Amino acid sequence: MLIVTIWVVLVIAGLALVFARSMRVAAIVSANYIASVEAECIAAGAAEYIAAQLSTEQETTTLETSTPFEAMQVGNGCFWALRSNLEDDSELDYGLTDEAGKINLNSASLEMLLKLPGMTAELAASIIDWRDEDSEISPGGAESEYYLLLSEPYNCKNAPLETVEEVLLIKGASEDMLYGEDTNLNGILDDNENDADSSDPPDNRNGRLEGGFYDYVTVYTMQANVDSSGNKRTNINDIRGQELGTALREIVPDDRFFQIMDSLRSGRPFQNILEFYFKTGLTLDEFEQVADRLTTIDEDVLLGLVNVNTATKEVLLCLPGLQDSDVEALLSRRSPSDELDCITWVTEVLEQDKAIAIGSYITTSSFQYSADIVSIAGNGRAYKRYKAVFDTRDDAPRILYWKSLTHLGWPLDHEIISELRSGHTLATTVFNKN
Repeated sequence: MLIVTIWVVLVIAGLALVFARSMRVAAIVSANYIASVEAECIAAGAAEYIAAQLSTEQETTTLETSTPFEAMQVGNGCFWALRSNLEDDSELDYGLTDEAGKINLNSASLEMLLKLPGMTAELAASIIDWRDEDSEISPGGAESEYYLLLSEPYNCKNAPLETVEEVLLIKGASEDMLYGEDTNLNGILDDNENDADSSDPPDNRNGRLEGGFYDYVTVYTMQANVDSSGNKRTNINDIRGQELGTALREIVPDDRFFQIMDSLRSGRPFQNILEFYFKTGLTLDEFEQVADRLTTIDEDVLLGLVNVNTATKEVLLCLPGLQDSDVEALLSRRSPSDELDCITWVTEVLEQDKAIAIGSYITTSSFQYSADIVSIAGNGRAYKRYKAVFDTRDDAPRILYWKSLTHLGWPLDHEIISELRSGHTLATTVFNKN
């Protein structure tokens, strides 16, 4: 009886241990799920916060300098809006990214694409073939004949790219070309990105983050062909319209009006409004008063214009005819404190022919912004990361693109997670780290 009793007790104890372990695992799973939902809700709240900021802020520079996007507390958790630090790969940077400060893969010319960092002639030509509507193969490019022979065949799209990542479907593209060493897309040089072949990704261990062209391209930039008041612009190449003459009469003295109108008639057609400015003899002050109301394009939507006020050096170098010295002069001229709301300021920096050459590709307006949203639950059990692109052309900003980047791993200081999981509060962990 004693032996039987001992065995029964052992069986009951074993069952109790198994049951207790099952309950513990279930409790951990439940806690992790709750933390995951919390992080998800924080990320959604972050998107709403960013949209609200975009709906109230009118200037990119104001939004970038006055709005905090670092370790912002939401309930028990917090979020960051991370962006690549293209000037210093050793420090994290926070804020929104102006998509208009990039080259649009759907509208850039072959020459502009070729100037992107890491771009090849094969890929540039293949991008042109991928996005155009015809089936004619560009030199070095590819149409459906190439893609249908792949191990997993598909047709050439012959339509605009919908995401930047879509470029990986195009002949000649690779993740190494697109992302470079920055495989987790946090914009800084991590230890595994500077250890040669010891761990992924393979890198040259030169102490610098060798990125691809991902941070310099977009597919989202577009704007309505209207002035700041929402009125349709006047096409200066339209000889039938009377609106241009009426607009010029408002700003030009009578003794110069007919002279300018003669220059206007003899100068048509104009490539862009900067050529119009140079050939008509308007003063800079006069031109600035009317420039926003003018265009050379009849389309209702303008695609892929580069914001000359926010574009990086690498992007400005892609514009036609610009050299290093020209780009340095542009970068030196622009300042957050200046109200450079008209592209006429480039005429004070560049020679006439160079200003005209880029006049059809530049703007000083931005309507699409992206954010790399990183959120974490207050106990550190779960985090989420999303890439979002916002469009502000309408009264209420809307999300054009929303993709999970959680699979890329935690992009910030790993001690933040360790401290939160150890029971420390956000006040003593996250904010002290920043």
